[in-house]
Amino acid sequence: MTPGPLPSVDVPDPRRQAEPPGCAPLPTRLGVTAPGPDEPMAVVVAGPAGANRRELIAGLLGVEAATLAVPPGSNLLVQHAATATRAAYVPGYRQPHAYGADPLAAGPALARPPRRVELSLPDPLLRHFAVVDTPDTGTLGVAGGRVLRDAVGRAGALLFVISADQAFSAAELHLLAEVARTPVEVFFAVTPGVTGPATPGDGAQAQDRAAPGRTGPTRRLDPVSVSIEAHRAALLAAVPALTPARWFPARRAELPQLRRALVGWAADEVLRRGSARPPVPAGAHGRVPVLAGVEPGELADRIDRQARACARRIRQHLALELANIHLRVVQEIVFGVGCAGLPQMLDRELEALSLLATAQCDEAVRGLVDEAAARVFGAPLAEGVRRRITHAVRWGLADHPDGPELDRVLLVTSTAGVAGLTGAGALDALAGLPGAQRDEVLPPVGVALNGGCWQHWRAPGNNDPNAARSWAQRALREVELELSREVSRRFEVIRLSLGAVLADAVDHGILLA
Repeated sequence: MTPGPLPSVDVPDPRRQAEPPGCAPLPTRLGVTAPGPDEPMAVVVAGPAGANRRELIAGLLGVEAATLAVPPGSNLLVQHAATATRAAYVPGYRQPHAYGADPLAAGPALARPPRRVELSLPDPLLRHFAVVDTPDTGTLGVAGGRVLRDAVGRAGALLFVISADQAFSAAELHLLAEVARTPVEVFFAVTPGVTGPATPGDGAQAQDRAAPGRTGPTRRLDPVSVSIEAHRAALLAAVPALTPARWFPARRAELPQLRRALVGWAADEVLRRGSARPPVPAGAHGRVPVLAGVEPGELADRIDRQARACARRIRQHLALELANIHLRVVQEIVFGVGCAGLPQMLDRELEALSLLATAQCDEAVRGLVDEAAARVFGAPLAEGVRRRITHAVRWGLADHPDGPELDRVLLVTSTAGVAGLTGAGALDALAGLPGAQRDEVLPPVGVALNGGCWQHWRAPGNNDPNAARSWAQRALREVELELSREVSRRFEVIRLSLGAVLADAVDHGILLA
């Protein structure tokens, strides 16, 4: 029997020290936060293979299904524009590749699959929200589920598509249970399936025949409606929290009902997000006096200790996560995807690792800024004051020699090494679902596989599991070393920039930002 995927475990680290004040608890999972008020609204479409998910999206948008074709494992982001265009965002490049909006045109020969393909269409539905088609749920694995949950948490809605002749897998039920914990809207669409509509002679079809002694035609029950009730009962038995989720038949004649439901959600979501953040937060303008008795030397020492402690904790978390990734990769090489599937599987693991490292760095920096600023200006810290300090710290990064190097992508090479590529465009190419313009101090963390890895392990002569296991071990070790250096460099720059901003405030008696 082939074993299932190894779960991600939290191994207690005896080296972990007590958390110092100001070092916020680090997130250990993805996709459990509410959509931010500035995040672009989107409906993430997911489901198993064979559910005709692409045909459903094509019906919603009024396009040919071939227009929505993307390489396996890539996200498709469909958004509004006056003219139809398509572009592929490939890790390892700073600029997107033109991909052709003509469904009959062949795509370019890419060294590796893109993380996302952006398709722009002039459909009015896309004025309300973007549509994101994701890889089949059966191919996601542990890391892909985390990436999908993160996308759903930022987009705001999930449309799960399943056919009438399919059943929820254990992995899909686990995914939906995790999504149910998030404050997002969930829709279900049931397609007719590959078996097609049943015939009057089909003995497996439920029928409601005329009563004895009466004449009249036989009334056949709708197989999609029957399967909706069966799917819903099976889902709620495992995930009762999804009781409020709405279900829709996904035949072409009934797609307008689903369109109206999605537009209605978008209208409500716009109002909710618009009221979540005031246009001018308190403390955005005016003088902010410094508390009396603040010692600059003591403040600098405290920031230094907290920054080093936060960096150490993040390095420990990432080392444990990389150990879990190594276990899953080895298992998949031996029992699952093999050598040819190694690049896709490892790239998805590194995508989830990048999202987790970014979330942990953001949370730690917010806690560091809040605690240090509260000692200078008093607590609680107004949102406007926090933004002014964050803006000043971000500007201060440019004055540090390592500041420009923080916009860096780590690319795993075919020789199990790690190469760097700097620039905002390089980071954007790694996003499966781009979000709002970041208001965090640090740029995101980005790790991916370059095209050479795909070319190497998909070559017919490179099918040695032992060599693949050795390569994966060396590659993950290099990633751990580079991420450790990256985290240390980031918090060293934050320490200097935050210390300079608060020292200027103490010297002048007011916040200068």
